[in-house]
Amino acid sequence: MDLVIQGGALPTFLLDRCVAATGARAVQPQPPQVTRLREVTRPVDFETELAPLLANARLDWAFVESGRKLSDFGLIAFDMDSTLITIECIDELADFAGRKAEVSAVTESAMRGEIDYRESLRRRLALLEGLDARVLARVFGERLLLSPGARELLAAVQAAGLRTAILSGGFTYFTERLRIELGFDFATSNELEISGGKLTGRVVGDIVDAQAKAHHLLRLRDELGLRKEQVIAVGDGANDLLMMAEAGVSVAFRAKPATRAKASVALNFAGLDGLLNLYPA
Repeated sequence: MDLVIQGGALPTFLLDRCVAATGARAVQPQPPQVTRLREVTRPVDFETELAPLLANARLDWAFVESGRKLSDFGLIAFDMDSTLITIECIDELADFAGRKAEVSAVTESAMRGEIDYRESLRRRLALLEGLDARVLARVFGERLLLSPGARELLAAVQAAGLRTAILSGGFTYFTERLRIELGFDFATSNELEISGGKLTGRVVGDIVDAQAKAHHLLRLRDELGLRKEQVIAVGDGANDLLMMAEAGVSVAFRAKPATRAKASVALNFAGLDGLLNLYPA
């Protein structure tokens, strides 16, 4: 097992403490600003003793299987909102309706796991009833930005032969455009119902929730003939936990505490391409 620390210069005192605590046999600096401790043992008190010090230094860390490469995986699945992209699309739609504060409050509560996702989506969509559907294009064109490192990570995983998927509780208007623009193999999400050029405040068909996202990941895993350990899932909120549990490597990106606690890897400061420092191409 290796310990990878990334995101900035690792202070000498912290390096010394990490080496002593893990019994690392070698220290390998990897530019830029990445340190890999080779052949370590994970101490039981790492999260309570050393992780807070690394967080204070704005450094990410992860214990990873030694020698594992990106090409050892076959599928990577991303949540969309606040993971693959920097925004919550529904919040930005609500901004055009003058209801952003109300919708954002429900979004945050749902991401923390305080409200059932299906119920939270129904509440938020109801606040968008009557919104001109042309606003969808404005949100995509004016406000949607990819998360830092997203393009770099996608280029690397596609070059390594991984299949790629967006599994989102967001909306097909955005996931389909991203799928086409970025070359994703699969995408699934909720389809907004539109009537007379306006949002009805409902979705077409069943809601894509946490269970549905996990189901689609399992379906893709089976269709591709992959084992669990060959799958990476990336998310940020409570609605991603079931999907992440079905992956061999679960990545919490700029995530809520409950999601970070259950993920195998947390990227709190690095971009999405920080994953490439853990599993090189």
